Amino acid sequence: MIGGWEIGPEYGLGGLVFASFLASTVLPGGSEALLWAYLQHYPEQLWPALLLATLGNTAGGMTSWWCGRLLPQRSQALPQQTWVSRWGSPALLLSWLPLVGDALCVAAGWLRLHWLPCLLCMALGKFARYWLIAQSV
Repeated sequence: MIGGWEIGPEYGLGGLVFASFLASTVLPGGSEALLWAYLQHYPEQLWPALLLATLGNTAGGMTSWWCGRLLPQRSQALPQQTWVSRWGSPALLLSWLPLVGDALCVAAGWLRLHWLPCLLCMALGKFARYWLIAQSV
């Protein structure tokens, strides 16, 4: 309750999407703790919370992919770019990792990997991470 008004779980879901998006860009932030706390208060919202956190985090990863896509290609490659060029889109299953995940998403865009396999691999990796966090609640 805030100022006499009862705030429902749907407001927390909106915040979770926003925090998940920001956490998946180069901005610092941890959406995992927010998901865990939200599920502590609203365990019946497991699936909406998981799906929306995954959606927001994947949208942030695809934003990083798009930023990489806009970068001009150069002959010098960073280690993440070399790794992504070797493994392709499945490398983005690890896009949930702190710091490294952002670089993987940017590298995938920079390497002009097709967006759909990148999106699917990102979403799967991010969902798996959130699922594990939800299981600890």
